[in-house]
Amino acid sequence: MWLQEGKDKDVAIIGAGPAGLSAALYAGRAKLSTVVIEQGVSGGQAATTHWIENYPGFPEGISGPDLMQRMEEQARKFDAEFIYTSVSGVSQDGKGRFSVISGEGELTAGAVIVATGTIPASLGVPGEDKLRGVGVSYCATCDGPFFRGKDVLIVGGGDTAIVEALFLTKFAQRVTVIHRRGELRATKVLQDDAFKNPKIQFYWHSVVSEVVGESKVEGVVLKDVRTGDTRLVGADGVFVAIGSRPDTGFIETMAKTDERGYILTDDRMRMSTRGLFAAGDVRAKSLRQVVTAVSDGAIAAVEAEKHLSEVKRANPE
Repeated sequence: MWLQEGKDKDVAIIGAGPAGLSAALYAGRAKLSTVVIEQGVSGGQAATTHWIENYPGFPEGISGPDLMQRMEEQARKFDAEFIYTSVSGVSQDGKGRFSVISGEGELTAGAVIVATGTIPASLGVPGEDKLRGVGVSYCATCDGPFFRGKDVLIVGGGDTAIVEALFLTKFAQRVTVIHRRGELRATKVLQDDAFKNPKIQFYWHSVVSEVVGESKVEGVVLKDVRTGDTRLVGADGVFVAIGSRPDTGFIETMAKTDERGYILTDDRMRMSTRGLFAAGDVRAKSLRQVVTAVSDGAIAAVEAEKHLSEVKRANPE
């Protein structure tokens, strides 16, 4: 069987990033039968982060894969089950229970926690995947401190790109913004701050056509979108900030979202449908970090336990 204890669970957690793993730990400790469904590998984006310096309790830092492995081991210690497959849909029956449709079949649960995170937009160029985590990053807040005194590039021209460029100036010697247009899309105040910062320079009308390096980033090949001319630009790091989207396609008919598609919840992680919860980066929130995802997951699991208790009291066998 693809599930050890049958296909009917107290809690189904969709996504095994920091939020999902934290939720699994808390649900398991509460003696709830718990399954975590992950379409990739446990840890989510955090598992691709080379080094995490700002997670409490690790003053020397810890690699993203190691931290995520520890979280998974801790959740498994409390009997959370893991299956690795995709989820295509979630529905609710007339009694308030949920059906989760996955690539391995259907299971039911009394509560569902959505912790699928976001999907960062990638450049889709040669060298990007090979050097991901060793110079290619999608999170300046996570990885910026590793580039003290270095030259870095940031790809993008919107608010996120410019905020991250300004943040990187705290560490990097030089920050070069690469934008395919001749002007930024960021808000005026951010543009003004960037143009005034002596550490920031710009390559306009340019796109990255290749990330160069063997064991680490050494530079990129830039292509001028007007002329087609290319040039090699040396750099120690490449930060990609061309957008991301929440992974909510399977739940969108049951979730209320903001204008960008992030799931709306209250401060107890409850979605608009009773028994549904969201945690981590998939949720509309102000800060997306491992530590906030872990907090969300813990709250969601505790609230799921409360929900199940309320349902049981209202419908005694």
